Amino acid sequence: MQPAAIVLVSERDAFAAHLPAQRDLRLIRIRAAGHYMNTLIETRAALVLIDAEHPHWRRFASVPKASAATRRIPLVVVGDDAERLADAAAVGADLTLGWAQLGAEIARLLADWARIPDPQMLKQLDCECGQPLPPLAREGLREFNAGEYYRQHDLFEAQWDATAGPVRDLYRAALQVGVAYFQIERGNYRGALKMLQRSVQWLLLLPDVCQGIDVAQLRRDSYAVRAELERLGAGRLSEFDRALLKPLRCVDAD
Repeated sequence: MQPAAIVLVSERDAFAAHLPAQRDLRLIRIRAAGHYMNTLIETRAALVLIDAEHPHWRRFASVPKASAATRRIPLVVVGDDAERLADAAAVGADLTLGWAQLGAEIARLLADWARIPDPQMLKQLDCECGQPLPPLAREGLREFNAGEYYRQHDLFEAQWDATAGPVRDLYRAALQVGVAYFQIERGNYRGALKMLQRSVQWLLLLPDVCQGIDVAQLRRDSYAVRAELERLGAGRLSEFDRALLKPLRCVDAD
């Protein structure tokens, strides 16, 4: 798994003096909005720091909160304009800081706010992923691979409800990808894209193989479907190649 990502939104090199190199973090700087949402989704961003001097800071603060795929990511607007910082919470910021505060409190900010996976949780996830796929999830897999995407949702959801440990994210990821495929077959572009975006946050945490399911392949397949949807746009969904809707691959296929 790649280190957690801190996304920095600024047209200038505003954050360099306040963010010393972090061994377990990636710093990703964004200047323009073009690939903003995909960057947040595909890096599973742990925290977003937004320079209040950016001309479009309001958009960068508000857009992620409108999507279930990104609304949990903490957004911090940083600046010294008191009026602008007062506006920030109204447009989506979880926290506002002055530049001097950021420099003084960066360690606390990362510890208290950044969505960095807990090492103990990851260890437990690895352990649970080494176990066999439970019966309900195995039925869900069969329905998914039969193209019964509506039915697979109910089965994977039942398994998710019955599971307490972090491996439940495997079932949530699979059912969300299946629901996206169902929406494609119904001609619902927005619904399909939304579910594929939401699934990434769970897929990124899982190891490449979990309870016999080839998660790495599921990532590649679902990412390819999302990329094709984005390429076509809502008006050309009829041109989507259904051959891209691949089955779930099992390493220990029964």
